[in-house]
Amino acid sequence: MADKKYILDEATTGRKLKRMAYEISENNIEETEIILAGIDDNGVVIAREIQKLLGEITGYKTHLINISLNKRNPTEIRLSENIDFNNKVIIIVDDVANSGKTLLYALKPFLEFHPKKIQILVLVERTHKAFSIKPDYVGISLSTTIQEHIFVEVQGERVMGAWME
Repeated sequence: MADKKYILDEATTGRKLKRMAYEISENNIEETEIILAGIDDNGVVIAREIQKLLGEITGYKTHLINISLNKRNPTEIRLSENIDFNNKVIIIVDDVANSGKTLLYALKPFLEFHPKKIQILVLVERTHKAFSIKPDYVGISLSTTIQEHIFVEVQGERVMGAWME
């Protein structure tokens, strides 16, 4: 573990997630319900943490669903449950925004409806994208080379941090 180049430790990650939860509450002050759609696997863990934090700081009803897709070849996108997304606020949650491709394809199932808002939350945003997706909530934004990789580390339901290689 000593050879990992950490960009976020567990304590800093916790502060970033808390800040993003406050930003969500400020940007959706008039809402009573928010749907958090976490992208498997790490995005779901981050979404659960955001759900917990929103519960502590707001009176929002939150509903958590999972988005399953093959990140390299996202032809089939599955939701853990199909509900009516019309006039709802949906926040798509993932760990790292790399090229923007995963986030772009994660939007697809919601476009069959007429949501009130679709927002995006990522813990780490890389600044070079092939697809023009701009997250609304970002823990940390980094300029990296194409060869560098960002990894978000989770243990069970805890986000332990992020490192680069």
